[in-house]
Amino acid sequence: MIPVFLLVYLNQNITYNNYIAGAIFLIAAFSDFLDGYIARKQNLITNFGKFMDPLADKLLVSAALICFVEFNLLPSWIAFIIIAREFIISGFRLVASDNGVVIAASWWGKIKTNLQMIMSVMLIINLDFPFINTLETIVIYLALILTVVSLIDYLIKNKSVLQDK
Repeated sequence: MIPVFLLVYLNQNITYNNYIAGAIFLIAAFSDFLDGYIARKQNLITNFGKFMDPLADKLLVSAALICFVEFNLLPSWIAFIIIAREFIISGFRLVASDNGVVIAASWWGKIKTNLQMIMSVMLIINLDFPFINTLETIVIYLALILTVVSLIDYLIKNKSVLQDK
């Protein structure tokens, strides 16, 4: 759904493209959540799912973040920090996996992801009202703070992964 989201969101000639793109983003985010929920509930966890589920989240949010920078809705340094965190954690998980350690998603990470999704939908729809603009700014900085907090939490809780044995 990411290419469809991008085609709609970046095409300013489509009437109400931001609302349509917002709906596509929400459907993609919800279907990702639903897929993971069903897989865990039905014990249908696969290696492909373990690989693709977190990747899908990261690609969806990263695609939106890059668009927000292009549309001047988000400073590039914030997008960079959020995307960099995802690269760091993915690399960290790869090292852990090579050592036979599985690093589960933390509550900080889950809250961070949900807040990034909310932020993304708000910026995609981009209602231009003073209260909404203030709320968007608050959500952006909360998402940024939770991004950094969840990174620190992962690194502290799993620092043994980086230590040579």
